[in-house]
Amino acid sequence: MTAVHPAPISKAERSARARQAFGHLAAPQDALVLFDDQFIFYYSGFAFFPTERPIALVITREGERMLFVPRLEREHAQQTSEAERVEAYPEFPGQRHPMMQLADLLRELGLEKARIGVDHDGYLSVMGYDGPALSEVLPGATVGRVSRALDHQMALKSEAEVVLIRESARWGAQAHHLLQQYTHVGANETEVEARATKEATAAMIAELGDTYRGQNRWMSGAVALYRGQIGPNSALPHAMTTGATFQPGDTLVTGAGAAVWGYISELERTMFVGEANAEQRRFFQHMLNMQDIAFEALRPGRTCANVDTAVRAYIEREQLWEHWRHHVGHSLGQRIHESPFLDIGDDRVLEPGLVLSVEPGLYVPGLGGFRHSDTILITEGGMELLTAYPRDLESLILPA
Repeated sequence: MTAVHPAPISKAERSARARQAFGHLAAPQDALVLFDDQFIFYYSGFAFFPTERPIALVITREGERMLFVPRLEREHAQQTSEAERVEAYPEFPGQRHPMMQLADLLRELGLEKARIGVDHDGYLSVMGYDGPALSEVLPGATVGRVSRALDHQMALKSEAEVVLIRESARWGAQAHHLLQQYTHVGANETEVEARATKEATAAMIAELGDTYRGQNRWMSGAVALYRGQIGPNSALPHAMTTGATFQPGDTLVTGAGAAVWGYISELERTMFVGEANAEQRRFFQHMLNMQDIAFEALRPGRTCANVDTAVRAYIEREQLWEHWRHHVGHSLGQRIHESPFLDIGDDRVLEPGLVLSVEPGLYVPGLGGFRHSDTILITEGGMELLTAYPRDLESLILPA
């Protein structure tokens, strides 16, 4: 039987996204002008690395898409994007600033006095970019931010998107298995990460074939790493790699995922080098309890805040505030972090189609960090785990 490989998002789906974007807006808009590379990819399929040279996507109410790119990206955009039109400017900063040239194109489209929804009022400050706001170069237009509405559209994943996230989770687990297998006393974190990532990525490419593309700037291939969260440094939620050597008794916090046609997942586990001591076991169990509480609270119709509140109640009851650092989780898909957030301050309602990380953690200076992260899908009846990896303590103890 021939293997069925996950397919990239279809042209029809991306085109429909562009047309449907206006239906998500709170107020009518005549056009959208988007500068964020992830929105540009979401609506046009153009994946690129942002630089100081502005890139913008214009979407008309009819769903026509025009990409505005520097000359060096013109062929790239023409060959890989699904925009109906590509316009290029010579270079940044150039003799005439690119934002002035974008304003010319918007006037050509009859938008000089239009209502224009934007993610940012002008290009973002990337790699030394400096330039005027869109509202300054097109003063007759009414420019207003619509990011929250577009985030909501992006957060509700289609069946095709969920397929890609499932595939990412499958290969993330494979990379994590290798990471766990190669971790031992005396090994170096950088070498272990590189070996696990290289082998998992090679296996993924061999199975998915030459047409596979990652198309994600946060991940390349199938990745598993520690990112410096080893021993006492695992108590730093966003530590950075130090090139540590694994020692007996270390608490380890991992991370794994894979880029599949622009989409990613998140898998994290807490592991131990050698038998866990009483304190490690105690905090590990608290962390598992917190994640289980979050899983139970993830139901359509409830709010993101409800999930964080439920976990906070456990932290209060067990007097763990000293070790709390962050909210329960966040949406993800194209971005490694997306909106909405499983946070007490986010009142958005959980809806079927949301894909979220669930990662409540505890951090004990001198002992380590305790965090599992799983990727879940909100369904009509509750939630579904998209990541599949052992969560229990015994499965995550490594030989000393």
